[in-house]
Amino acid sequence: MTPVEKSDAEIVCLVDDDPLVLRSTGLLLASEGFAVRQFDKGEDFIAYVGAHEVPLVVLDIWMEEMTGLEVLARLCAMSPQTHVVVITGREDTAARITATQIGTVAFLIKPFDDEQFLEVVHRALGHAPESSSRKPSLSAPDLVRIS
Repeated sequence: MTPVEKSDAEIVCLVDDDPLVLRSTGLLLASEGFAVRQFDKGEDFIAYVGAHEVPLVVLDIWMEEMTGLEVLARLCAMSPQTHVVVITGREDTAARITATQIGTVAFLIKPFDDEQFLEVVHRALGHAPESSSRKPSLSAPDLVRIS
């Protein structure tokens, strides 16, 4: 969890086995006012989902023990209303197709552009970013193509 968190902040879960990605992406999300829940193992996130409502998860695909695709399959069964943004360190066409077919909001390749990432997160949660200095809005079909 982030050190400073508003009680009414929207929760975004972040699942990645890379501590640097957890830290940097967590800080980026917190800077936008989100309450960030960080998990370095898919199993821990799935346990959390069993007891909490999760509006959005940012999910790494290539993790040890339980891959992001395995997490995604279990998440869809447990919490089909949860929106998913997939992040990965390498392009994988099969993983992209699978994730897109399951219904992810976006599939982003690390390192990704912070502004594009935040735009995707805001869109997934059903609202536009607060700052008017952001890049032009992306349409839903564009979100699938971001890489």
